[in-house]
Amino acid sequence: MSTTNQNGTGPLQKSLPSSYYLSEEIYAREKERIFCREWFCAGREEQLPNPGDFLVLDVVGESILVVRTKDGDLRAHYNVCRHRGAQLCTSTMVEDHANVKLKGGVLGPNGIRCPYHQWTYALDGRLLHAPHFLEGNGFSKSDFSLHPVGLETWGGFFFLNLTPGEAAKERRTLQQQLGGIISRVQRYPLSALRTAAKIAYDVQANWKVIVENYNECYHCGGVHPELCEIVPAFRDQGGGQLNWDGGIPHRDGAFTFTFSGTTKRAAFQTLNEDEKVRHKGELIYPNFMLSLASDHVAAFTLWPKSAQGTRVNCEFLFHPDEMKKTDFAPKDAVEFWDLVNRQDWAICKRVQQGMNSRVHEFGYYAPMEDLSADIRRYVTERLGPEK
Repeated sequence: MSTTNQNGTGPLQKSLPSSYYLSEEIYAREKERIFCREWFCAGREEQLPNPGDFLVLDVVGESILVVRTKDGDLRAHYNVCRHRGAQLCTSTMVEDHANVKLKGGVLGPNGIRCPYHQWTYALDGRLLHAPHFLEGNGFSKSDFSLHPVGLETWGGFFFLNLTPGEAAKERRTLQQQLGGIISRVQRYPLSALRTAAKIAYDVQANWKVIVENYNECYHCGGVHPELCEIVPAFRDQGGGQLNWDGGIPHRDGAFTFTFSGTTKRAAFQTLNEDEKVRHKGELIYPNFMLSLASDHVAAFTLWPKSAQGTRVNCEFLFHPDEMKKTDFAPKDAVEFWDLVNRQDWAICKRVQQGMNSRVHEFGYYAPMEDLSADIRRYVTERLGPEK
């Protein structure tokens, strides 16, 4: 990608206009054209181990029900009864009004019942029973299945698509969206890993600010001194010339993301020799970031809440063989990542605050931030040209 542009100043390129990070109108367009149409990472398969297990997720304001069926498959539906539109269930089935418990929700492996008029659905979404309705005379249960949500899995993660009919028609699969990422991380045993710790952060910044921050290391020298002690390449040449496909080398004697750069945990056996001493990072648009070390993986899912706020869930994944050991403790990696994360969220907040100034119209990408310009292309391809 060229580092000059007619819309920039010398080697600098203009970012998206400030309104793309501040406007609720732009955010509404992103919701419809990006988050409701792209494959959106929503969790780990391990969160629903048994038939009848379920999650109620808020995906950009849409309530989505994810279930494990009797056959062991994961399925997802809009959390909306086809009869009168009542939500089928909440996470606890305890309502806000005087703690009233309503009868309904997911009935274990046997189905889903609406608490309003007791319409009952199979976990795969088929309508099983509507009280006082018989097949025939213009009524067919096959016409009233739950509204489906696309669900595909990769690496132990599950992804949702809120417009599955359109995705199927246009043949937009998760595999296509992942692209070369699949081959680049093929030796990391992602499906076999398990979550040992989680941290949720409420970040006062637009989701694109967080993605752009993840996608460059020009900021690392000033914002992440501890990280740069472990990976000096992150501050060399302003974080430029990094070979992400091959992985970023740690300093001599270091091989993972902890304060010492070392750990007692064994490296994943399937890695090649370079991967055992290097760090890899992947950004999977629109909301998923993977940071891969030799012995653990930090997985970040972004859940946009407004134009100026994002929930970030960070999960720390380890190999089950290590987790079974009596001396297993993820603290060394979790505490290191928590510091790096909080540094990132603090600087992202500063960026968001600054963009709210009346004098800020757009920012600039420096030459070593070439990858950050990807968000500009990604968004404008889906929302249309910048205005």
